[in-house]
Amino acid sequence: MNLSLEDKNAIICGSTQGIGLAIAEELALLGANCTLVARNEEALQQAILKLDTQLRQKHDYLIADFHKPDEVKKIIEGHVSNNTVHILINNSGGPAAGPIIDATEEAFLNTFNQHLICNHILTQAVVPSMKKEGYGRIVNIISTSVKIPLKNLGVSNTIRGAVASWAKSMANELGQFNITVNNVLPGFTATKRLSTLIENIAKKGNTVVDIVEKNMMEEVPMRRFADASEIAAVATFLASPAAAYVNGVSIPVDGGRTGSI
Repeated sequence: MNLSLEDKNAIICGSTQGIGLAIAEELALLGANCTLVARNEEALQQAILKLDTQLRQKHDYLIADFHKPDEVKKIIEGHVSNNTVHILINNSGGPAAGPIIDATEEAFLNTFNQHLICNHILTQAVVPSMKKEGYGRIVNIISTSVKIPLKNLGVSNTIRGAVASWAKSMANELGQFNITVNNVLPGFTATKRLSTLIENIAKKGNTVVDIVEKNMMEEVPMRRFADASEIAAVATFLASPAAAYVNGVSIPVDGGRTGSI
């Protein structure tokens, strides 16, 4: 099985922590040159130090705020003008929790811009070099909510579904150029976002964090949360030559929690 990513250049968004950083670490281990994208420069500088360089990989970073699509567009267009890109990992933090009936119009628009619009801007920028190289892997980190909506995540459920449909349409158009577009759907993963979600649930339910965690784990057949590296392993496989014929799919990585085939 060919998993080597030597001489491949990857852009990984939201990559200073959690799933994004774990994906960058795995891509680097397979030989990819990684460009990290986030808005905190100090965190980016620290993250780069965690990436493998034993195969003479060269890593760098771009500073961009995904709440500002125009800024993302300017940054990525500047990057691709001087660099070839083979792999794009679209990953960005989710919106605040809450019932959909209470969501504001602004919340929908901001999340739409942060996720779908920024994904589209990045994809449009990198596809020309992928076509030229005859190799492209676009992997979107979304959510299992594209299969079954999650409770108390109304805005997220809505926008994640839109991103999944966008990705499938893009996969249909780009497959002929040996460019694949796939989605990874993380389940409960031990990240700061999950900790925040658990704390909010505990506070609203007037209970303790341990009980909320226990109840959530019992929803998962494997009775535990995922480690970010387990999500990263699937995303990295999809970025590899071995996944050349996997296109247009949404893969839950959730310990079996999603209640659909």
